[in-house]
Amino acid sequence: MALRSLKLPGVGTKYEFKTEKGDTVAIFFTSTGTIQMYTLQKGCQASSAAEMTPVEARRLGNILTGAIIEADQESVEIAFSALADLRVTIHTFYIPKMNAGKTIEDLQIRAKTGATVIAVCRQDKNIINPPPSFAFEEGDAALVIGESDQIKKFESEILVK
Repeated sequence: MALRSLKLPGVGTKYEFKTEKGDTVAIFFTSTGTIQMYTLQKGCQASSAAEMTPVEARRLGNILTGAIIEADQESVEIAFSALADLRVTIHTFYIPKMNAGKTIEDLQIRAKTGATVIAVCRQDKNIINPPPSFAFEEGDAALVIGESDQIKKFESEILVK
């Protein structure tokens, strides 16, 4: 089950290995930025192929390593099997006018919901790990992390009043 890699000028890099059953799996990181995956079952002549964006390839990698991700519009749920089946939800919320000018501390986000704001995108600028004194503006995209029920509480307690 040795992994072989080969640089292909003008194409990209190919990684290939054979499974214990004799099937072949090949991954191409193309020079255009896409990732192609090919599988060839032992004894078959035709391979199957899938072309993915880098985001899709990372999602597949997470699935294969046990960090299951379930995406739902602006939300992602990740299950970490190595951490007693810990499930964490990350959701993007757009800040409404009624919360403009209020800080994370004013809104008592963690105390009321248990969720945490881990990033805010404002006019194409990302603010990572904003402090409690961070004041929201209408239309900010807030990235919030927590358990599923904490995310629901954030939506009902903070955004809808």
